[in-house]
Amino acid sequence: MTGRKRYYYPGGNTPKGFFSYYDYILSQEKAVKIYCMKGGPGTGKSTFMRKIGEQMLDEGHDVDFLICSSDPGSLDGIVIKDRRIAFIDGTAPHIVDPKNPGAVDSIINLGEYWDEDGIRSRREDILITGDNIKRCYENAYKYLRAASEIYKGIEELYSLAAKKEEMYKNTASLVYRELSHRELSTRRGEDRRMFAGAITPEGTVNKVESLIKDCDNVYILRIPVGMNANIIFEGFRENAAARGLDTESFFCPMDPDGKTEHLIIPEISTAIVSSNRYHKVPAVSAAVIDMRLYIKYELIEKHRDTIAQGEEKLNELLELAVSCLKDAKASHDILEEMYIPNMNYEKIEEKRLQIMEEIRKL
Repeated sequence: MTGRKRYYYPGGNTPKGFFSYYDYILSQEKAVKIYCMKGGPGTGKSTFMRKIGEQMLDEGHDVDFLICSSDPGSLDGIVIKDRRIAFIDGTAPHIVDPKNPGAVDSIINLGEYWDEDGIRSRREDILITGDNIKRCYENAYKYLRAASEIYKGIEELYSLAAKKEEMYKNTASLVYRELSHRELSTRRGEDRRMFAGAITPEGTVNKVESLIKDCDNVYILRIPVGMNANIIFEGFRENAAARGLDTESFFCPMDPDGKTEHLIIPEISTAIVSSNRYHKVPAVSAAVIDMRLYIKYELIEKHRDTIAQGEEKLNELLELAVSCLKDAKASHDILEEMYIPNMNYEKIEEKRLQIMEEIRKL
């Protein structure tokens, strides 16, 4: 029987620059093994991890595939869930080093399989291309910071018009429906943080459907862009934690440590997700909550033109940021081409097969 797979992002391009939730991939306390992948662009880190993940799926294990926000076709990691084993790309911009070497973490350095003389012969080209990539990201983050200010302005208008007391009542109803049968616990549940979507060279993309397809109970919040549903997410998360239930929170790339977009409680197979123009979630076997019912429209109507103009400018700035990310990826692809001819992929495949045998024995 094939295992179940999910996709999400452990880090993202945000108004705060590259924002990492890598510390939440797999904790040192729970992990059996964490492999930190090292090596330059084009050395085969993503392929190495993907092959292991797909093979473990075929053997019946559940695997999370962690997507790279700067290249949705590449992986930043995998988690073999039932084996409590993770592989993580430990190179920039998400530098990860072993925290408990030998006891939990090991390094797999694909730099051992390159021809250094061949790479050094392209030294000047590599430095120039690397500098160009850096500038592209700097420009992308400037546009995202400008977009963030507009986004916050829209959010403030919705906040002023929100029926907060009704949102609290709705949260209490959800808690009663899904959690009232569970007793309070002396162990507080832990929250794991990630991104379900990302701002990428391909635009704004999300993988929320892969996260909820195996959940028995799904609640979809139909919500206008910029409206904040943290009252519901935080209230439900707090009540779940008080009952000893672990949660998975997925944050908004435009507010990466402040605004929750989706919440999953694996133990009770329940998810609460938001759906808007940037991350539409089809209402298949789900209860839909229309968040527009929690807006005082007599107040929001006064600002309709401001919101519409803000959304237009927000889209323009996001498109400019995406264009910069696209340029960065194009340069990164050129950089990879400088490394690829200098790699011994046969030796890397031998290493992968060796690691496969190792994790089967763990």
